[in-house]
Amino acid sequence: MPNFMLRLCYEGTRYRGWQKQGNTQNTIQGRLEALLSRLLGQEIEVAGCGRTDAGVHARVQVCSFRAKTAMSCGELLAALRQYLPEDIGALSLELAPPRFHARLSCAGKTYVYRIWNSETPNVFERRFVWQVQKELDEDAMKRAAALLVGRHDFAAFCSLKKMKKSSVRELRSLDIRREGEELRLVFEGDGFLYNMVRILTGTLVEVGRGERAPEEMPAILASLDRAQAGPTAPAKGLTLWDAAY
Repeated sequence: MPNFMLRLCYEGTRYRGWQKQGNTQNTIQGRLEALLSRLLGQEIEVAGCGRTDAGVHARVQVCSFRAKTAMSCGELLAALRQYLPEDIGALSLELAPPRFHARLSCAGKTYVYRIWNSETPNVFERRFVWQVQKELDEDAMKRAAALLVGRHDFAAFCSLKKMKKSSVRELRSLDIRREGEELRLVFEGDGFLYNMVRILTGTLVEVGRGERAPEEMPAILASLDRAQAGPTAPAKGLTLWDAAY
């Protein structure tokens, strides 16, 4: 059966996240599978490279699915663009190698967290940024970030109380960039735990506010205790930026 790779983008504001759920149809995966199943006249199951939380956005979400169809990739892409809601965009569709799987084949992901570090309201970007009015110590945040980069057990930065698999991940880079009144935190890694990027961000903001020292990061990692890390930053500031294969 032919294997397809689909690239999507979406604004996650009104959705309950990527992953389909039994108690709601309002998820990205649920909406996409329902539309593909209708267009192709068969039950379609879609795999995504990452399971974004409720309210999180995606600049690029890579998906894969199998289907028997006489439609060309161009025809199916055009149909998706016609019928998907305006906050979900189909970027590209192509045939993929038989063994390709959007999640299992993924070699790494990049997330961007946007902080609007100003007292001035950002009306037009408000659904994509976390406004932190107090001036943040960018240098302290960068020192803390440097201590988090590497291969660690990130259990302290995960909201799940019990994990079936290892919580060891490699955070390959964590860059903090100022663009005017906006701070952008760019996370690149081999994989991320549930809420990991948002908890890392919340912890780094505490450092920026002077509420904890950068040098506390190794102790937080070693504790494996969620209670030792900072708060979970709001979902709206987070975007799945890219996926590597």
